[in-house]
Amino acid sequence: MEKKFSMGVIGLGMGINMLPVNNRASNCIRVTQIAGIPAQMPMMQKLQQEYGLERITVNYMDMIEDPDIDIIGVFSPDPLHYEQCKAALEAGKHVICTKPMVVSLEQAKSLVQLVDEKGVKFLVGQTMRYEPQFAALRTLFDSGDLGNVFMGEAHYVHDMRPVYEATPWRGEMPQDLVYGGLSHPVDAMRWFFGDVEEVHAMGNDSALLVALSGRPYGDMCNYMVNLKFKNGIIARCFGAFGIVEPPMPMMGINLYGTKGTAVAEFTDFLGGKVKVVFDKYEIKKPFESCYPPETEGAFGHGRTSLRYLDHFSKCLLDDVEPQPSVREGAKTIATCAAAYESMKTGKIVKV
Repeated sequence: MEKKFSMGVIGLGMGINMLPVNNRASNCIRVTQIAGIPAQMPMMQKLQQEYGLERITVNYMDMIEDPDIDIIGVFSPDPLHYEQCKAALEAGKHVICTKPMVVSLEQAKSLVQLVDEKGVKFLVGQTMRYEPQFAALRTLFDSGDLGNVFMGEAHYVHDMRPVYEATPWRGEMPQDLVYGGLSHPVDAMRWFFGDVEEVHAMGNDSALLVALSGRPYGDMCNYMVNLKFKNGIIARCFGAFGIVEPPMPMMGINLYGTKGTAVAEFTDFLGGKVKVVFDKYEIKKPFESCYPPETEGAFGHGRTSLRYLDHFSKCLLDDVEPQPSVREGAKTIATCAAAYESMKTGKIVKV
């Protein structure tokens, strides 16, 4: 009989997307416990009935200390990720942590060391890797049909003012948008091109995005980052969050190769596209595939979350490294840290 793994989930924003795995017979993971804040108790009671949960709690350590829990899912506000992941790892639990994994390079190094010491699995929930149009672009990249890919671009642009209103912790703690936002396109480029050698970055503040408790890093909320990879590939990452919502896809990845150029794009609740132009054809018009909207779950990422849960399930059963792993997560954090240093100093920074 296939082994089952019990999961406890901390945080009921994106964390709520974990619960439908209980209805997925092909997955070996079952969410049995959730932890939220006292104000969420009525919601937790409803979820307990709907998904047959064994325990609901306002103290996440109840789950971490429970020997029957195998996996801890961390979906709390960004500044809490490190302490919660650390506690879970020290207790010998496998961990799934939403992005950003942590908010400093020192924290990232600490988690890598703990995962190695405990011999457990750690997955960073980078949703861009599991959106179908970006996964299709990765398949195209791996096929070699684009030839030698020598350059890339990735962006994440989003008017964060409504998000700040819906999730006040982002302004109160506050959220660090270098890690909490820019990490999306940075990780996307690292997914395709590997380890970054050096970074040059610039940032500014539009004065549109106001957090009640202020923001770190000189109140910068818009970023342009140039990356040079160890394999010689160059890329640009664009993150803009203090903006009026632009008439363009929220997320995108562009790949430039010697045989073709490909673009994948996505917007929450609106779906996405993959467009490709091949040099071998006389008429340079794009082949286009359209992907319908996915609207289930928090922020419409319900299916994407189930995709990476399916991946994690297979990793547990087959004893293989999840992707992105804790090391991949740490390398993305290291690149974001270098980008911030470059913004401060105006210099090119080695990663």
